[in-house]
Amino acid sequence: MNKANWSKGRLSDMTQGTKTSQVPEQLIPKHGGYRKLKSFQLAQLVYDVTVRFCERYISKFSRTRDQMVQAARSGVQNIAEGSQASGTSKKTELKLTNVARASLEELKLDYEDFLRQGGFRMWAEDEPLRKALVKRRCRTADDVAEWVREVRNGWGRQVGQNRLNGHNGQNGQDGLGSLFNESISSMKSKTSSADTPAHSTYPHKYSEIAANAALVLIGVACSLLDRQIQAQADAFTQEGGFTEKLYKTRQNARSKT
Repeated sequence: MNKANWSKGRLSDMTQGTKTSQVPEQLIPKHGGYRKLKSFQLAQLVYDVTVRFCERYISKFSRTRDQMVQAARSGVQNIAEGSQASGTSKKTELKLTNVARASLEELKLDYEDFLRQGGFRMWAEDEPLRKALVKRRCRTADDVAEWVREVRNGWGRQVGQNRLNGHNGQNGQDGLGSLFNESISSMKSKTSSADTPAHSTYPHKYSEIAANAALVLIGVACSLLDRQIQAQADAFTQEGGFTEKLYKTRQNARSKT
């Protein structure tokens, strides 16, 4: 073989090698981009908030402390593991995402137990502070803690100011007065309900606001995961799983030979 023919043959071999190396990329779709998922980011925030909450408000001798931290961690880890496994198993991805959703539901119940057993108020669905926290778009546990401090301190000042003024129409200097008044009015209208203690005019402890804030974040994360699970189920129904794709790819390769 002369030099020219050898070069052509070598080039042909390289081209075939390139085509062969592209098969796994076509067979296995892009996967593992869980850090960009809103559900993962929010679940991670819930985990960080829960670790801090348990360190401050749950006894280190209580099993609940470990269970809450592990449930929060499970929410994060299973989203990541499911995303990473999606390249070769849509079934595993769907299963693990659902495990993450179930773990956050377990965590939600623990926070609700904390509020109920402590005689604290659990924020209703129409609680104005819910919307305020979501609108705040906290990114870190420090952001959430700062929001909790603002609410507790600002709320206390507003209640005192309302008592001095004899009505609820004044706005606090921090700009949160109208929001607090709306929330206070909402609480007063529900003081006869079973889930709202009659003595509760505003939260007396940071732990009450922190637990409710965690529940808001968990609720948003669960909503995102519900949509994510539905999207994964739809994709699995329409496109099939990895085994089906593997079979089709193999059949196509055989038909060409």
